[in-house]
Amino acid sequence: MPSARPPAAPDPARAARRRRARRRRARGRGGRRPRRGHGARVPGRAGRRGAVPFHGPQQAGILHPRQTHAHLVAFDFGARTDRGRATALLLRWSTAAARLTRGEPVGEEISPPGSRAVDTGVALGSGPASLTLTFGFGASFFDRVGLAAARPEALAPLPSFPDDQLDPARGGGDLFVQIAADDPLVGLHALRTVQRLAHGEAKTRWVMSGFTTAPVPGRTAPTHRNLMGQLDGTANPSPASAAARDRILVTAAGAPPWLVGGSYVVVRRIRMLLDHWDTLPLEHREQAVGRRAADGSPLTGGGERTAPDLAANRPDGVPVIAYNAHVRLAAPATNGGATMLRRGWSYYDGLRPDGTPDAGLLFVAWQSDPRTGFVPVQQRLARGDALGRYLVHEASSLFVVPGGVLPGGYVGQALLDE
Repeated sequence: MPSARPPAAPDPARAARRRRARRRRARGRGGRRPRRGHGARVPGRAGRRGAVPFHGPQQAGILHPRQTHAHLVAFDFGARTDRGRATALLLRWSTAAARLTRGEPVGEEISPPGSRAVDTGVALGSGPASLTLTFGFGASFFDRVGLAAARPEALAPLPSFPDDQLDPARGGGDLFVQIAADDPLVGLHALRTVQRLAHGEAKTRWVMSGFTTAPVPGRTAPTHRNLMGQLDGTANPSPASAAARDRILVTAAGAPPWLVGGSYVVVRRIRMLLDHWDTLPLEHREQAVGRRAADGSPLTGGGERTAPDLAANRPDGVPVIAYNAHVRLAAPATNGGATMLRRGWSYYDGLRPDGTPDAGLLFVAWQSDPRTGFVPVQQRLARGDALGRYLVHEASSLFVVPGGVLPGGYVGQALLDE
């Protein structure tokens, strides 16, 4: 009986050709790679449970694809806080964020003076889970650190809007942190860590926690579907576009160095009157939005990414997309080009005293200037959006988010070192 043929030695060149072919096929399925002009970091969706670098030209968590879980938290400084103590806190937070986003232990050497709390290791073994921590400053931050003259004009208080029912205790704050991850345990651990490291310097003012649809492995992540059953964020600008990034990030000539690559974020807690909304006929719900509930396509036809035809009329002359439809009133074309990157999460906080759901949307919108982004759009929506009768705006905040952090540095260093 002949002896068995020995296995062939691996061919490195052939293996390399196979790897290149697999990469070409993957690019063919997902389209061309986005350009990365203006030094912007535009991450893809590959490796969603991997590490998202904390250091870079922009803070992570703005252009990065939305993770499935988030905590939005604001802090107020203590009575003794000055610029030096604020700097020490931001250095602790930045050092911890760089380690957490790599999936590493924070280490007790950066614990604040007098703190007895320790990291219990609750997220050990969970990996980075695409964790991002994004830090911002409220208008009051600049007064507290003696830099009132450096406060940007765009950080002026947002105007009041009709029908707002805002709770001051759930808005504002000296400091803001957005924590997002693809693992709820990793996100909660990061929240507890920033709170622990603020000991003796800043107290939590409010926390809001949310979630979104989990992506299906091997598929492009879907547009966020909110608790009204509608796709939310279809018309978002693409961070891969240099022109769109100029509407999201601060890139204008003359901007202070600490703000270049940064952004402004509007955070609003919007409760949905779901018990009422859920009783409406599908046609009514779609008319209020201006899109099909099933796939997000505009009522004028096409697919989710098809631009709505706002001039289309029915045979009887009535607009296909109603004059008060949300998609019409929010469109950049009807708001002087006003553009925001909406990156919110749903929330469900149980039941209210009257037995109705305490649930809705944590609206998070990024823009280079809220005066030409959020404000004109919300003013138009507040004057007659068909969705407005099913929504209650309960909290609102505006923060400025500094540019990226260099290794060894900290958030806002170029500002605080002035």
